[in-house]
Formats: sequence, C-alpha cells, structure tokens
Amino acid sequence: MDEVLLRSLMPSVLTVLVRRGADFAAAEDAVQDALVEALRAWAADASPSPSGGGGPMRDPKGWLITVAWRKFLDAARSDAARRRREDRVQDEPAPGPAPAVDDTLQLYFLCAHPSLTPASAVALTLRAVGGLTTRQIAQAYVVPEATMAQRISRAKRTVSGVRLDRPGDVATVLRVLYLVFNEGYSGDVDLAAEAIRLTRQLAARIDHPEVAGLLALMLLHHARRAARTASDGSLVPLAEQDRGRWDTASIAEGVGILQAALARDRLGEFQAQAAIAALHADAPTAEETDWVQIVEWYDELVRLTDSPVVRLNRAVAVGEADGPRAGLAALAALDASSPSSSSKGRSLPRHAAVAAYLHERDGDLETAARLYAEAAHNAPNLAERDHLTRQAARLNARRSR
Repeated sequence: MDEVLLRSLMPSVLTVLVRRGADFAAAEDAVQDALVEALRAWAADASPSPSGGGGPMRDPKGWLITVAWRKFLDAARSDAARRRREDRVQDEPAPGPAPAVDDTLQLYFLCAHPSLTPASAVALTLRAVGGLTTRQIAQAYVVPEATMAQRISRAKRTVSGVRLDRPGDVATVLRVLYLVFNEGYSGDVDLAAEAIRLTRQLAARIDHPEVAGLLALMLLHHARRAARTASDGSLVPLAEQDRGRWDTASIAEGVGILQAALARDRLGEFQAQAAIAALHADAPTAEETDWVQIVEWYDELVRLTDSPVVRLNRAVAVGEADGPRAGLAALAALDASSPSSSSKGRSLPRHAAVAAYLHERDGDLETAARLYAEAAHNAPNLAERDHLTRQAARLNARRSR
C-alpha cells in the first residue's frame, strides 16, 4: 500500500472521528496510531482486518476509520470519565464502506486557525493534514522532537474546541502552505513537494483563484529547483542557471493553471507572484526576460499588498528594465517611506544584497563590495552567506588589479 495514499486519506479519517464526537487532539493521535499500524502491517505484506472481515485493500479509508475509532475508544476507556465514554462503545458503527462526506477542507481551516502562531499552524497542518510524524516534522525544521511534540500538542489543545462547521479563511490557509513550501527540503521530508501535494489537495476541494495562483506559483518555482545549486552545493543565481535543467512539464502545468485563474478576473497576490514567475520561465535566456512587464506585475503586487518586501523586489526589476540608477532610486524611495530614522527598508532581509547588485551594475564596485560583505554577514543560511562572500571577494579582487 502506498504511504502517500494512506497519508492523503488521513484528513478525511480525522474529520470522521471528530464528527462522531472525538475531541480533535485525541482523534488526531488515534489516526496517527492507525496509520502506523497500517504501515507496519502492509510492510509485512499482511492484510489486516480490524473486525476479522474484509481486508483493507478493498476500502483503505474505511479500514483506517475503523481502526482509528477503536484506538480512540481504547484511549478513552483509560480516562477518568470512563462511564460516559464507554457509552460510545455501544454505539460503535459496524465496519463498512467509508462515509461519502469529506470534511478535509474544514480541517485545513482548523489547522490554520487565527488563534495559532504561524509556526504552530505549519506544524499542525503537516501533522493532521499532511500525515507526517512528529519526528519527520522536527527533522524538517531542525528542532528536537520533544520541542516539536510540545508545539503540536499546544496547537491541538488550542483548536480542540473549534467546530468543524465554522467558515474558514482561505488566505490564512494559503499563507501557511506557502510557509511550508519555502522551507524547501530538510531531513527525510521534501517540504516543497509536500506543500505542492497539500495545495493540490486543497485546489481539488475549493474553487478559488488564489488557491490556483498559489499552486501555479509553487510549480513554477519548483520547476527551477534542479538548476538552483551547483554540484558543490553553491547557489546559482537565476540569471546564471542552466535553463535546460528546468522542469518544462511543471512550467507548462503552472502556466496553464495560472492562465485559468487570471481569466476569472479576481486578481490576488499569489496570482501576481505566479505571473512574475511565469515571465521568468518563459524567457529563453536571462537577457530576453520581459522586465518591463515584470515591473507592471510588481506594481500590481504593491497595490495588493503594499509590502516592503515586494517594493524591494520591484527595485531589482526596475533596475533591469530602466537601468541601475532607476533601481537605486526605487530603493531610495523604499528607504524614505520608513517611518523611523532607523530605516525599516534597510532592515529587510536581502536589502543589502539588492543594493550591492544595483551599485555593481552602476559601476560603484567599492560600495557594492562593502554591501555584499554586509549582506553575507546577515545572510539567513550558509549557502547564501557563501555566495555573497564570494561576490564581495570577486569585486575586491577586481578593484585591486
């Protein structure tokens, strides 16, 4: 039995248990236990049957529901409220086909509940919707398993009283999924691929142009993954990537999804970001990139979000479309919009790297080298730090000739 298939069934199994009266935290534990039992049994080439009847191959979802419900009841019997909970045993549904109702969409909303911190929402989504183990999530985020277990437990307690039939916020769910995607790959879990899978699952359950926009954005970015790093692990900037290594099938799928979303004329930030990614993907070479149109899409993003990060990225695009001095002017405008003398714009991640790039293109190698070194010092990861350090060294070597 395919583990991916089993994990894809977990959200609907979990919501069935919650509908039957199990609290969210206990139900989620029971579903995880059922998944472990299924994997163990199927790995041994067995055909387990919780009731001695039909095997799981005919109805894996129904099998998981039956096993998870019994595990929930087993755990419930040990609680202080034995008499009240044992009444549920008398009402246990007989094993049979899984119900047709699918509350997976509501589970997405629950795991991205506004009462949760972003970190907790991500962890709970990966656990309850994605079906990952606590160990896998902990490895992916490079934290101790006990720390992640506590984070997930707190998140489950926080949402345990929230009803599944409450309307949810699609935008919050999408932000959580995008956070997962941006973690990339760590441990034995490919979080970018997992985010794409979960977004596909969401897109199959809700007809929303921004869900489609996020899926398109993920596919278009993921298509360039193989070309982003050299054989020694060093970063390869977009302009220097071997475009022959890009995944053309993912690009075609992403563009098709994006075009269908844009045709609905309900533009959102993920559609705009995907449009920018599509323009990069469409250019045969870096020199043929349509930077003018990219600036126009950044203007739309600024209108939609008024985000300093978007304005920072727009400055790069302006520098490519209209020349480095125009890009530096756009960067200065971002800095001037800061409400304090400490300059909020300059504190943005990668601000120094953008300024360095624009100054280098303008011929000011001394300033560019200094800014590359500053950017390297503040880089969020080792790969970026090494890349920026090499850029500073390259310019310093040119200046000393």
